[in-house]
Amino acid sequence: MNSQDMAALRLVARSGGALCTLIGIEGSFSRAVGAHLAVAWGGRIRGSLADGCLEQELALQAQRLRGQAPRVLRYGRGSDIIDFRLPCGSGLSILIDPAPDRRAIRTVLSALRDRRPALLALPDPAGTQHVCLPPLRLEVFGAEPECQAMARLARGMGIACALNPSGRPPARRPDPWTAVLLLSHEHERDERILDWALDSDACHIAAIGGARARQRRTARLADRHDPASLSRLHSPAGLIPAARDPATLALSVLAEAVAAHQAHVTAATTSQGATLTGG
Repeated sequence: MNSQDMAALRLVARSGGALCTLIGIEGSFSRAVGAHLAVAWGGRIRGSLADGCLEQELALQAQRLRGQAPRVLRYGRGSDIIDFRLPCGSGLSILIDPAPDRRAIRTVLSALRDRRPALLALPDPAGTQHVCLPPLRLEVFGAEPECQAMARLARGMGIACALNPSGRPPARRPDPWTAVLLLSHEHERDERILDWALDSDACHIAAIGGARARQRRTARLADRHDPASLSRLHSPAGLIPAARDPATLALSVLAEAVAAHQAHVTAATTSQGATLTGG
């Protein structure tokens, strides 16, 4: 679940209001099924379903439905709301719940804080269970400028980022929603960290390093880890080949971690046979 969806759930849990949830897409759209928008009765809005126009329309509709039963509204293709159009040409089904179960939402938020998946039952006419999965978290190792650049990028995206300049792995092993990123140039520390990471459920493990350093590291790790385990290590880290400056390297490595987390979320949701909430 991303930071926008978390903010929407927190607003409803604390202040009350309506919860709008994207429950169907016909065609393509810039948000995923399960994305949330919260409309507090005092006027505050949290979350994101489009570029602003749809949010204002939903805020108006939520106010009109206050005190009434949940309702699904159709926008775009196949809609009878003729005075509101979607430029993408797609069709959206959005559930507006004027009185969401705040206790259930608090339970979901508590589970996510504890890094546990949770189910959010919404008054969806199809009866679909919505799976809420923990957001991406980063464990970053090193004290180089790349690490500070990574922390700044993560903060701007609302991604939790723990910096470990000492090179000592924390006592708690990474959960399946955590990416372990080795950005240190002191590669003698790598093996202890990688042993810790490879023996965990981390969704992504990546390390920087030149060809010679990577070969030596892999040869030593092969004495303790089987090929399937070693295949989880992405090195050299990042999507941009041979990134040289700290900011570009951090962006390259973070993009790869976000992609890995999203793939893991999709696989976990599909295996549970439910609809993803957030993403």
